[in-house]
Amino acid sequence: MSLPDTLGARPLTATATLAGRGIRLSRRAVDAVLTSMMLPVMLMLVFVYLFGGAIDTGTRYVTYVVPGVLVLCAGFGAAGTAVSVSEDMKRGIVDRFRTLDVGGVPILAGHVVAAVARNVLATALVFGVAFLIGFRPGATPAGWLAAIGLLLAFITAVSWLSATAGLLTRTPEAAGAVTFVMMFLPYPSSAFVPIDTMPDWLHGFAAHQPVTPLIESMRGLLLDRPVGADPWIALAWCAGLLALALASSGFLFRLRTR
Repeated sequence: MSLPDTLGARPLTATATLAGRGIRLSRRAVDAVLTSMMLPVMLMLVFVYLFGGAIDTGTRYVTYVVPGVLVLCAGFGAAGTAVSVSEDMKRGIVDRFRTLDVGGVPILAGHVVAAVARNVLATALVFGVAFLIGFRPGATPAGWLAAIGLLLAFITAVSWLSATAGLLTRTPEAAGAVTFVMMFLPYPSSAFVPIDTMPDWLHGFAAHQPVTPLIESMRGLLLDRPVGADPWIALAWCAGLLALALASSGFLFRLRTR
């Protein structure tokens, strides 16, 4: 793909152009996109229909599990960002962009914007299937906006973290493996079972890791229940992860392209 010579002086234009490139590349890798979209749906169906009857959450299990599946979906979608960044570095595409004076931020932001767009589609699919199997949120309009905003903040943060993983590793395969950590985080949290049903030694981590306040916030907002300080804690985690990703990716990009 060719870029106009003036893009180096126009970061927003470069970001939009590279985001469009990322979306077009996703259309060429339909199998990978479908896998990242369908796997969370399949896991939701497995938990609801195979395990849900044995798990007591005080409510219908589909109502309990959907917020966790949405966060899990974000982790699956973000993994592709690491792979695409790593592939660009390995194939020398980034060096070609650098000759046009396109900076590291637009290059990485293009990948992140494309990842967010893919995740929005995957989230819509999860919501659609959840409605079909009985999920009935009672959120107010403000609750919907808050829940969507929190989820978008988390998707953006983990997508940028994944872009950082793509710079940190030398092969696309290794990049995909590194992002497994983000895909694993929802499991030792309140996503699928209440934390108090877990072993005592796991309670501290499960209660205070990044995704638990996000899941509890979304669960409360979507069901129109009190959320306390959880949304602010979730936003603080997202802001901290994004700041870490921005700083780390800037350093790694300069290191890899000097």
